[in-house]
Amino acid sequence: MSWLLDTHTFLWAASDDPALSPPARSAILDPANELLLSLASIWEIAIKQSLGKLQLGGSVQQLVDQGVARLGLVLLAVKLEHCQVVSQLPFAHKDPFDRLLVSQARIERLRILSCDRIFDDYGIPRVW
Repeated sequence: MSWLLDTHTFLWAASDDPALSPPARSAILDPANELLLSLASIWEIAIKQSLGKLQLGGSVQQLVDQGVARLGLVLLAVKLEHCQVVSQLPFAHKDPFDRLLVSQARIERLRILSCDRIFDDYGIPRVW
């Protein structure tokens, strides 16, 4: 099964944060699952770090490299078709990063690991 990690899910998984739900942790630890991290999430992390809203204890590059190595993540590029679908989405949510994740999940037929229930409004299969 292929899973797209929401930004907070990646951050919590990378730091072994107890906020990560048991079902999400189980999906992440299952070696049969493919775990994807959108470059949009990396962009979001970089912006939040630069604004002082997120302390990483290192660089974004280090965080991503460690996450890829430790969790076996595959980085998901942002494609033109992902951006095009964003313009067709209803405005159930105005967060531009989440809207791009919705688009990527739809096009790539991914489930999402997120505590954010707004993904349910877009019909994206979500586990938390």
